Amino acid sequence: MQWWISLQAELGNFQQRRTIYIFALKMSFIAVILAVAIILVMLPVLRWLGLLPLPMLDAIRLCILLAWFIGGIVSGALALLAGYALHKLAVSRAEFERLSRTDMLSGLLNRRAFTEALEEAKEDASLVIFDVDRFKTINDRYGHASGDAVIVAVSEIFSSNFEGRDVIARLGGEEFGAIVHGGDMAERVACIEDVKTLIADHAIAVEGDAVKITISAGIADIRGERKKEAVYAAADKALYLAKALGGNRVVHESEWLNQTWHRSQVEKDPEVAPYLAEQYRYGHGI
Repeated sequence: MQWWISLQAELGNFQQRRTIYIFALKMSFIAVILAVAIILVMLPVLRWLGLLPLPMLDAIRLCILLAWFIGGIVSGALALLAGYALHKLAVSRAEFERLSRTDMLSGLLNRRAFTEALEEAKEDASLVIFDVDRFKTINDRYGHASGDAVIVAVSEIFSSNFEGRDVIARLGGEEFGAIVHGGDMAERVACIEDVKTLIADHAIAVEGDAVKITISAGIADIRGERKKEAVYAAADKALYLAKALGGNRVVHESEWLNQTWHRSQVEKDPEVAPYLAEQYRYGHGI
């Protein structure tokens, strides 16, 4: 019986009250069946010992009736109590699991939960790493409470714009991560550009003042058998380039590879540097 209850606790969804009542009915039925089985075994023994005060048939009827009414009611009441205890345990466990996967300040997923989601991500998705530009300046000028207000405001915009299968998390400090699904690479980049613009246009109230912030983003595509560590490293490098170019921009990993190739060509032949720089400015509108 203890094993069965433990199994029910593991398999049953005791967060729902309906499960408690079904559990109580099952327990009552099993208790009555066991009681009837024990009675049917004991009655012949009592009759043989001369301790049975009633005829066998009457004794069987009476014992079965008592088993159903008394045993069923008592076991049902106990099962209800056990069910409510399991309900509280299930709710507490679910809440603990939720809290263990949630960043307390932003309300978004934390790094641990994001890492798990990234491992499960399939093709037709992109990993994005965001970073709030010049966040330390805000903390130094307005205080850490204002920095927290910025994190909360940015998180709310992220939550409103990444929905459905998309995953958004705070990775730590002023860094966020997102797994964006659907469409092709160009459509996902456009979506991220829109979010960047929304944040740049949003004024945040801090210490009686209103500040506008910007974010930078690095994007890498999740595809085929590509290892998630390689995807994350590529997004991180793209973010580094976005910050190095002045921030408030979205950089796809292909741009970082292009920039790396340019650098390697300059190192081979310094005389091509002015030409490559001009080409880069023309191609990226800077």
